[in-house]
Amino acid sequence: MINITPTISIDEGEIHLQFVRATGPGGQNVNKVSTAVQLRFDVGNSPSLPGDVRVRLIRLAGRRITQDGVLIIEARQHRTQERNRVDAIERLVDMIRKATEKPKPRKKTRPTLAAKERRIEGKKQRGVTKKMRKAVEAS
Repeated sequence: MINITPTISIDEGEIHLQFVRATGPGGQNVNKVSTAVQLRFDVGNSPSLPGDVRVRLIRLAGRRITQDGVLIIEARQHRTQERNRVDAIERLVDMIRKATEKPKPRKKTRPTLAAKERRIEGKKQRGVTKKMRKAVEAS
């Protein structure tokens, strides 16, 4: 069990790890050893996540989530499978923790009278500046 919050925990069976070859520099180690980790977590069908957290997680994941609702996290920073595996799981836990935070409701505000007056004064000043650019009329 992976504990995310006191109320939410994910069974390790819900997470599928696949080890693939990492890209980029690294010499023969990169060419021989599959150290990169591809973590897959089915957000859409996970019984561990409450509905509101699931919706926020899908929105947070953005392009990392497939049309089927599967979240894919790739970790290839480290040289060993174990460290990449731990990194991928930590990133998943962090993402779910962010999704558990409820967004604060927006409170409508209105500009103060002084702010309105400053805005109007700025507009008048801009008008005067533009009026000064005109050619002088000969009389």
